Amino acid sequence: MDTAALARILARLLETQRWGVLATRGPWAAHVAFAPWRGGLLLHLSTLAAHTRHLLADPAAALAVGEADDGRTDPQTLARATLRGRVAPVEAAARAAAGQAYLARFPAAAPRFAFTDFALYRLEAEEARVVAGLGAAGSLRGEVLRRALAP
Repeated sequence: MDTAALARILARLLETQRWGVLATRGPWAAHVAFAPWRGGLLLHLSTLAAHTRHLLADPAAALAVGEADDGRTDPQTLARATLRGRVAPVEAAARAAAGQAYLARFPAAAPRFAFTDFALYRLEAEEARVVAGLGAAGSLRGEVLRRALAP
């Protein structure tokens, strides 16, 4: 499958899905909400959570996102992607813009922005493995990946 088609599938997944599974060291996996922003993905995480503590010790992570199960006979035909990269806290100068972007997608998260244990983090993806369905897959990197991640 060509990279342009894979990039379109990834962009559609990130636009239509809001919930993914974040994998950190350990191994450890946790469901998290995400919002595309400036070529990366925003995560609003609590330092009370094990996955956040893992990220602060080792920023390597992967986020898996997939189409919702629609009951079809073969779920292996559902589109899905795993983005691998590094997670870091959003820098102070960008926090207001990042917060607006996150809240545009998740307005109900507004009260958590007042909690002192929550902060915004950004997944800077280095690679995405995109599976369009059974037997149709490929990897995205570099500028093609950054364009697919841009909202």
